[in-house]
Amino acid sequence: MIVLDANLLLYAYDPIASNHQSARTWLQTVFGGEELVGLPWQTIHAFLRIATNQRLRLGGATIEQAAGAVNQWLALRNVRLLVPGDRHWELLQRMLIEGQARGPLTTDAQLAAITIEYGGVLHTTDRGFARFPGLRWVNPLTP
Repeated sequence: MIVLDANLLLYAYDPIASNHQSARTWLQTVFGGEELVGLPWQTIHAFLRIATNQRLRLGGATIEQAAGAVNQWLALRNVRLLVPGDRHWELLQRMLIEGQARGPLTTDAQLAAITIEYGGVLHTTDRGFARFPGLRWVNPLTP
């Protein structure tokens, strides 16, 4: 399962991002493919928060536009909403302690835990995820 980090979604929707075209092309391929794509709540919340924040360069979307994008993703046949299960706290606690995640990094620990819980591979451009033991992750925008 491909688990998405918000940064890939944001790059794909930001026409002036340096890697916009590669993110957009990759995302279209993934959403149109056969492999399951997991969207954790953390990813959805981050996309909504950043895409609609008027103080940020990307923040030009209305909440209706951003929510519409999320609705389109969730309607795809290969997309699954990922919610924490019975093992989540055990995994999250491990990510927090062994990954030494504090403050803002606790959100990354949540994303790592849910990716492991679902047996997925996190797709992100953030190399900081290397801190989490047992997390499989890849940057799909690098060769």
